[in-house]
Amino acid sequence: MGKIKYDKIYEDLKEKIESEVYKNQQKLPSENNLVKEYKCSRNTLRRAVAQLASSGYVQSLHGKGVYVIYEQHKKPDFMLGDIESFKEAGIRNSSENKTKVVCFSELTADESISRKTGIPEGTDIYYIQRVRFMDSQALIIDHNYYRKDIVKDLTLEIAEDSIYEYIENELNEKVITTKRIITVEKAGKDDFRYLNLQEYNCVAVISNYTYNADGIMFEYTQSRHRPDYFMFFGQAQRIKKS
Repeated sequence: MGKIKYDKIYEDLKEKIESEVYKNQQKLPSENNLVKEYKCSRNTLRRAVAQLASSGYVQSLHGKGVYVIYEQHKKPDFMLGDIESFKEAGIRNSSENKTKVVCFSELTADESISRKTGIPEGTDIYYIQRVRFMDSQALIIDHNYYRKDIVKDLTLEIAEDSIYEYIENELNEKVITTKRIITVEKAGKDDFRYLNLQEYNCVAVISNYTYNADGIMFEYTQSRHRPDYFMFFGQAQRIKKS
């Protein structure tokens, strides 16, 4: 399934900013000109610009227009502000990526799983452990929980390629929202087993709760990252108190 239109505009403008077609501190073309260029409504364009602002690429200045604030930094291996698959991250980084499935099972969520994941007790699920390699380095262990009634007919082969591509292109499900919690935890036995932690005794942990277009949380994933390859990239906005 193709991306919705505002997302395509967002991706195109983002690429132009990153390639310095629009440079830092440069004003973007006017809303009227961009609407004509992309043949879209003002609302669609504004959604794309709002996404650029949320991602730290532009800032709207009242009465002056929209200005580029993006500066080139070392790109993080994984963009936490976007819903991005491991495969997409590898392509963006021009890196060789590989996924190894070390556990693939079908379960019914019990009280313990439900409490951990938020998936209702009694729901049939896939539980998958995947080790993620980038440029031959084992960087992440993913513990995936997928609802079988939504992510249907998963196989080990799909899990080793891209589950998100399968969800979007084969099942025609829209991946809409992911809520994330980021923590640092003491490394466990699986972390030491699968990741080359060297002198580290901890991992960066991202807990993901992912929802489809119907507002149903169909996936819980805990990603456990090698700390020396983990970087959070985002922005903050000060909220003024009245």
